[in-house]
Amino acid sequence: MVNKEVISGEGVPNSPLPFSPALKVNNMVFVSGQASVDEHGKIVNDTFENEVRRSFDNAKKILAAAGLDFSDVVQVRNYVGNQEDLGKFNAIYKEYFQAPYPARTTLIGCLGTLLKFEVDLVAYVQ
Repeated sequence: MVNKEVISGEGVPNSPLPFSPALKVNNMVFVSGQASVDEHGKIVNDTFENEVRRSFDNAKKILAAAGLDFSDVVQVRNYVGNQEDLGKFNAIYKEYFQAPYPARTTLIGCLGTLLKFEVDLVAYVQ
């Protein structure tokens, strides 16, 4: 049986949807997809740049609740709504991650019309 611990805490966005913000399993923390939402999980529509930063800031709050930060992240999956935003995304990404960068996947054009960006992460607990 796998021991799963739900990560929660002050500032961690909660969603009305049936998922945990993050789960700690052994030495790994799996952060669910984070988008431009407020603390209640309500979508905050904004510019692409602000939606990316809000998504990463939400992920940062979850990591902090687990006692981690972006330097502990080993994998990042990014979902970018429009190809033309990829350059802006890469510039913002460097505000949150430094070399050696985590393993990364970026999917483009897969979000529909509600979101411009979403991210999920896997972090290692030392």
